[in-house]
Amino acid sequence: MTAELPQTLPETGRLAENIAHFARALRRAGLPVGPGRVADAIRAVAAAGFAEREDFYWTLHAVFVSRPEQRRIFHQCFRLYWRDPQFLEQMMSFLLPSLKGVQDERRAEPAEKRAAQALLGEARPEPPPLPPGLEEEDPGIEIDASATQSAEERLRTLDFEQMSVEEIAEARRMLARLTLPVKPLLSRRMKAAVNGHRIDPRATIRAALRHGGEVTELRMQKPRPRWPNLVVLCDISGSMSQYSRMVLHFLHAVANQRGQGWARVHGFTFGTRLTNITRHLRTRDVDSALAAAGAQAQDWSGGTRIGASLATFNRDWSRRVLGQGAVVLLITDGLDRDDAGLLAKEIERLHLSCRRLIWLNPLLRWEGFAPKAAGIRAMLPHVDSFRAGHSVASLEALGRVISDSDEGGEKARLMRLLADNRL
Repeated sequence: MTAELPQTLPETGRLAENIAHFARALRRAGLPVGPGRVADAIRAVAAAGFAEREDFYWTLHAVFVSRPEQRRIFHQCFRLYWRDPQFLEQMMSFLLPSLKGVQDERRAEPAEKRAAQALLGEARPEPPPLPPGLEEEDPGIEIDASATQSAEERLRTLDFEQMSVEEIAEARRMLARLTLPVKPLLSRRMKAAVNGHRIDPRATIRAALRHGGEVTELRMQKPRPRWPNLVVLCDISGSMSQYSRMVLHFLHAVANQRGQGWARVHGFTFGTRLTNITRHLRTRDVDSALAAAGAQAQDWSGGTRIGASLATFNRDWSRRVLGQGAVVLLITDGLDRDDAGLLAKEIERLHLSCRRLIWLNPLLRWEGFAPKAAGIRAMLPHVDSFRAGHSVASLEALGRVISDSDEGGEKARLMRLLADNRL
């Protein structure tokens, strides 16, 4: 950070107003900044002074940052607002699309685009002008939208591949608010309970000893609930690239939710090889988490080897993460280049190792979809549920699928539809 400090601070005549505006930008970027912190920041700067730029940075940092994952957002907002004279032009460049080959592109760092959007607020950049000769005349068409569904409802059912850049950003915000609750499992361990249905002999005897050995009441107990693990295997091959990015946003939100019941959330990506991204999902900032996961998964948008990837998972990770009734989400289109026999063997082993295996396939959105591919026919008999995973609404319905107890009826439906060669 110290190497980026040669630039001057803004004029200090309205320093308190600038700090308040900077605090509002931090709040829009996701930091919990309220009026109390703004007042504390102004008093802290007045007490510490701002003769040294580095002291000014760390003074505001001490007031506004309370968690490690907030440091990156604060740093980007501070750099753009306080230390870069051309911060407005730079923020506009992050939000405007650019033509490859015409100008040099610099990929925005994690949280940099979010900081630019927070500082711009409601001001949106104008789109770049079209080249000469390509201007289009406004046809002046009027559309009556009185009977159409709302924008949010349309976005819930819209296919991820058909979304624009702004719609994808809004869909990611909707996915960040989704929850994936799960019902607890009953373990063999017991706990004391007044309304329990089993007698606790040890507690009963201990209570009797306090009354000279006379049993005056029976102490009861019931099974202690425990929470299963959630294991997600996400296909990141070329045909699944757009869907897998959105699912990973949803997975990051689930991994960082508290009180939803999951003991632990494990994430794996696979294309031509298996990659464990669990530790990256624990990062609270979604931009940093997915950037680190994408850097580690070198086979993004490549080929597909589902059978070999599942074999690696079963050999190296199955015993570690599938204990205690884990639920497995398999996100893939089932279009595999490997031997169908290997795929059938590994998917069967995976199914026997977990409590439930749920397959999300974006191809299921088509009405005329039929399990004709060899990979799909090899996998379908060994899954407990087969659902679509192409929109926000399909991921919302995932919670109902996980809590559904009619596993026998779902399995019978899958086998019947497989025999009919239609879904």
